[in-house]
Amino acid sequence: MTQKTILMTGCSSGIGHHAAHAFAKRGWRVFATCRKPEDVARLQEEGLESFVLDYASEQSVADAVAETLERTGGTLDALFNNGAYACPGLVEDLPRAALREIFEVNLFGQFDLINRLLPTMRAQGHGRIVNNSSVLGFIALKFRGAYISTKFALEGMTDTMRLELHGENIDLILLEPGPITSKIRANSIPHFEKHVNWQDSAHRDFYENTALPRLYDDSGKKDRFELSCEATTDKLVHAFEAPRPKARYFVTTPTYMMNFFKRLLRTRAMDSILRKA
Repeated sequence: MTQKTILMTGCSSGIGHHAAHAFAKRGWRVFATCRKPEDVARLQEEGLESFVLDYASEQSVADAVAETLERTGGTLDALFNNGAYACPGLVEDLPRAALREIFEVNLFGQFDLINRLLPTMRAQGHGRIVNNSSVLGFIALKFRGAYISTKFALEGMTDTMRLELHGENIDLILLEPGPITSKIRANSIPHFEKHVNWQDSAHRDFYENTALPRLYDDSGKKDRFELSCEATTDKLVHAFEAPRPKARYFVTTPTYMMNFFKRLLRTRAMDSILRKA
């Protein structure tokens, strides 16, 4: 059998790193990409094929697609859009520049990558694309508006493209994790410090007493219901290898719970729950 090929983004740590190694062990040819050259070098030392892919740069996306197709001889079976970051802050404290930057990475770059690979998948007659969303792709929580808005948009674009590609044997799938062990909180700190002037916020007390202690917590204590990256990889294996994959894969108890409550409760009742989360 011909070895299947998959391009993965955001593989420097967390979900992407675990998935890249797991799929390589399952016999896939994995192109494990990330943003920083030093992380590429580390992944290569770990035995993975790796090169740079930075969603924020159109040229980087184009170069990564060209590199992928050159290595495969012009084919690609699957794509895992995983790279993303968060910029914490109350919505009224998020400047336009912060929103512009996070949408470039978490949304625009991801669909730029998809659109550049679609002609290849269409020509070969098959393809499978998984976009990594979140429980925050369908429910809201305070202090996470920038990240949430990109994930809501990601879900909308993915659902739309799934309808548009019906009948072409190209599957569009959403992965929706809840709390998974990763570096996303620590990696969000530079973006917060760059963009959010919390000292002059009307909600300074909230930042000082609630948000900042959590954001800068380096105790290593896990969140309630937090699972390891193995939980997401298990769902990815089904998404990429099952003959008939689901359109959505929930991961972690909070994701299942929030989906249930969102379907059952009216908006104000749901808000009452989320205000306390």
